[in-house]
Amino acid sequence: MPAYWIGHVRVTDPDGYGKYAKLAGPAIEKHGGRFLARGGRTVTFEGEEYPRNVVVEFPSVEAAQACYNSPEYQAAVAHARGAAVRMLCVVEGV
Repeated sequence: MPAYWIGHVRVTDPDGYGKYAKLAGPAIEKHGGRFLARGGRTVTFEGEEYPRNVVVEFPSVEAAQACYNSPEYQAAVAHARGAAVRMLCVVEGV
């Protein structure tokens, strides 16, 4: 069953976050992830507003977890820490 990473991001250091993005894309694709939404226009109806939102489809929750925990993605995350306020979760599809 497919699963979706849903990320909400407020970038505080564009240079640092750019380093994250450069490494994250290949790591995500290596684990079967496919970007469905990446940035773009957002309309917030409820809750805290984040200017950048990302949705990535994975083949399964397990594939999404394996990606997040992989050395490649963790190397990317090291650049995101301190460069953005983020919320990231995985949701199983129906």
